[in-house]
Formats: sequence, structure tokens, C-alpha cells
Amino acid sequence: MIVGNYRIYGFHLLFFLYVTQGIPFGFQVTALPVLFRQSGVSLTMIGFSSLLALPWMLKIVWAPLVDRFWNATFGRRKSWLMPLQMVMFLSAYSATHIDIASNPVLFAATIFIMNFCASIQDIAVDGLAIDILKDTDLGYGNAIQVVGYKIGMLISGGFLVWLSSYLGWKNVFYVICGIIVIPVILLIPYKENIISQTKVNYITINDIYDHIKKAVKQHGTIIVFLLIATYKTGETFIDGMFKPLLVDQGFTASQIGLWQGMYGMVASIAGSMIGGMLASRYGIFNGLWFALLVRLIPLCGEWYCTLNVPSRELIIMVTIAEHFFGGMLTTAMFAFMMYTVDKIIGATHYTILATIEVLGKSPGMWFSGLLADKFGYSYLFASGIILSIVPIVFVSMVKNRLLYDEHTG
Repeated sequence: MIVGNYRIYGFHLLFFLYVTQGIPFGFQVTALPVLFRQSGVSLTMIGFSSLLALPWMLKIVWAPLVDRFWNATFGRRKSWLMPLQMVMFLSAYSATHIDIASNPVLFAATIFIMNFCASIQDIAVDGLAIDILKDTDLGYGNAIQVVGYKIGMLISGGFLVWLSSYLGWKNVFYVICGIIVIPVILLIPYKENIISQTKVNYITINDIYDHIKKAVKQHGTIIVFLLIATYKTGETFIDGMFKPLLVDQGFTASQIGLWQGMYGMVASIAGSMIGGMLASRYGIFNGLWFALLVRLIPLCGEWYCTLNVPSRELIIMVTIAEHFFGGMLTTAMFAFMMYTVDKIIGATHYTILATIEVLGKSPGMWFSGLLADKFGYSYLFASGIILSIVPIVFVSMVKNRLLYDEHTG
């Protein structure tokens, strides 16, 4: 494990790795549509550009490869991180030499490569975090994960779009190259302390699948899966329709963008840091239970906004609270997910849990509009609050089962 200054060094390394992971996705989601439209690219192609995020949806396919193949001299996670960072750097540098107006497909290909590398890197970095973080560090480590990724998205999707008006898009990619270099510099002297060296050195793909089957069959695993899948379902019911509600109530796009995009993101980052601190200081289960409980407060506030046209001040207060407690909950849940994984197959196991997390909260977003049309905002938001109580029950069940396993194991 990392001790002393080397522990802090590990925290810094994880932070900058997570920052660089957020840059390609943030650029593709926010900056790329602006850049493409300024370059005269068709709306059809801009719409299809969302497919550039496909590698993030397929992480589970190659996660076992990240756990299996590596160079013992170089390091289990470093064997992947160094080349992936370098390919991301070369892709960003290549983008500076492409005329977007005449070669939009080639430019999009560079963004796809960056997303592809970042998605695989995400597996390796999560594995590195699982390898080096003690249980008491999981909260801090996952605060670093969530905050770092969000900052990367803010840089590429917000700050660099603003900066492009002054420097031009070519120079913006030089800035991206500079950011990508930072974790490379930190990785060069870093020495991994690989857990269970003799077990990990000779693990095969079949061994990985055996570990997965063993993990799935463990007592209480189904409840763990249900907790991860449902912890944000109710919240996404409400989040998906809160901005349309504000539009229907007469608020402007600029107001909503400022409150949700700026105030909300700052509050989300602050909440993520507090959530990590609570999980590390007071325990994984206490931090998660508390975050699930206080998250109900802003959800009730959003429901209250459906009853009458709320004041500007109330909307701002509810928005800040929702993003703050939502960020707190995300960090607490990610810390819990790392706490439950089998460290021998940390990257694969965590990726499975992360996939369950994404799949679990997605239906709330997909069907929120349909339910709002049929039943109205108030009934939809009330349903979201009720669904958000369910994972609180699951936390108690999971804690009791895991404690039972520890005493009987």
C-alpha cells in the first residue's frame, strides 16, 4: 500500500489520470457540436457524432484483457496507462493538423480514438485505485475519481470552448496535449506495489471468469447488484424532466444554463468531495446511508416546484442542493463499489459493477418524458421520491449480510 508521501503522490496521479479521462468525453458532448457547426458540418453528422462515445458503453468487453495482459517489469496498470496516454497525446496533436471543414470524418476519428483510449484507461485507473487504496482511503480516492473526471469535462466542455474564441481551436488542442502530458510525467517514476503478486502474475482469462462466477455466487451479491442498480433510478426520473419543467414555467434557457450548468456543477464537485470525506472518516456504509437519506431533501424540493411556479431563489437553492447531495451520493456509491470488489480482478469486477450502475439508472431517463406526458410532473416526481427510498432499505440489508459473512467466514 502507499504510505507517507508516496500515498499522497498516488492521490495526485489518480487525480490527473481521471482529469484526462474526462476530456475526450466532455469535448465530444459539448465542444464538438459547436466546433462542427462553426465549420459548416451538417446537423445529420453532428447528430451521429454521439456514436463517438460508443467505447464507453463497451468497457465490459475488454476489461478482462486489462486484468490479464501486462508486463511484470513495467507494472500491472502502468503497462496500459503509459501507452494509452501517449496515443491520446498523439491523437490530440494530430487534431491540430486537420482541416475540419474539409475532413470532418478524419477529425471525428481522432476524437473516437481519444474516447477509445480513455475508456480503456478508465478500466486500468480504476484497477490501480483498487490496488493501492486502503478501505479508509476509498472515500477520498473516489472523491478524486468523481471530481477529477468532472473537472476534465468542465475543462474540455466549458473552459476550452470559451478559450477557443481567443486562441482558436488548433491552439485549444495544444492545451489538451499539455494536460495529457501531466500524468505521463507522474507515471514515469511511479512504482506499483502489486497485490498478491504470485496470484496476479499468472492469472488467465479462465481464472478471471472463475473469480467473476465466485463473486456473483457470494452471499448477498444480488442485493448488492440491486442497490447499485436502483440508487439513482428515482433521481433520474426527476432530473430528466426538471429542466423541461422550468421551461414550461417560463424560465429562460440562459437562466437554466447558468443555474444547472454553472452553479449545479460547482455544487456537484463540492458534494463529491464531502461525500468522499464522509465515507473515509465514518465508514463506507454510514457515508452511503447518510448520502441516500439527505438526497431525499432536494428531490422533495423539486417536487414542491411542480405545485406552483417557484421563485428564482427557490430554483437556485433546490438546484444547488440537488447537485450537491447527488455528487455526495455518487462518490459514496463508487467507494462502496470498490469496497466490494475482488482485488485480484479489480478492473474487471469494478467495470461490471459500473455497467450495472449505468444500466440501472438509464431507464429513469428514458421513460421520464413518457410518464410526465401521461401523468404530469407532480406524479412523476413523487414516484421518483418513493423509488429513492428503496435503496436505503437495500443498504441495511447489504450491511447485515456482509457483516454476517465476516463473522461466519
